[in-house]
Amino acid sequence: MQNTSTALQDASDEVLIQKFSDGVKEAFDALYFRHLPSVYKRVRYVVPESDVEDVTQEIFIAALKSLPSFRGEAKFGTWLRTLTNHKVAEFYRRRTRKQEPILAPLSDAAAQVTGSTSQSLEERIYLQRALQDLPENYREILLLRFAEDMQFNEIAELTNQNLEATKSLFRRAVSALRTHLEK
Repeated sequence: MQNTSTALQDASDEVLIQKFSDGVKEAFDALYFRHLPSVYKRVRYVVPESDVEDVTQEIFIAALKSLPSFRGEAKFGTWLRTLTNHKVAEFYRRRTRKQEPILAPLSDAAAQVTGSTSQSLEERIYLQRALQDLPENYREILLLRFAEDMQFNEIAELTNQNLEATKSLFRRAVSALRTHLEK
């Protein structure tokens, strides 16, 4: 069994998806553990701390249910990133329908003591609000760079842009974020 587990961990996403569709349920576990850190980090940038684990869980449940229909027209990571964006948008639509505030008021930051100081929590709330106010292409490049730790050449390849255009978009996004944070 150890060799099967190691073989699954070393397999590409495409091989794991094929094994999953062939009935090897452990293949999804390998995909889950491989992609959990990046999905969690991305969600943590855009969703209030108290909801990060729930939204992340919803993303992987949706991935599990949707994986049989994955056609492989895009890389699995790209497909999962799109699914993540949809689930985050769905999260905010649900909250808006319930007439809940999109993010906790800053006064709640002082009451939170979950391993981080109230100042860092307050800073995260400011950052989340500023990110939400940015155009989608700015928000996406910032998340790819900071939440997923992608290099500029990887972002350029993923977005089908040349390297200089990617760097230029990133500089404009950082500038726009800085402007929002200074308000």
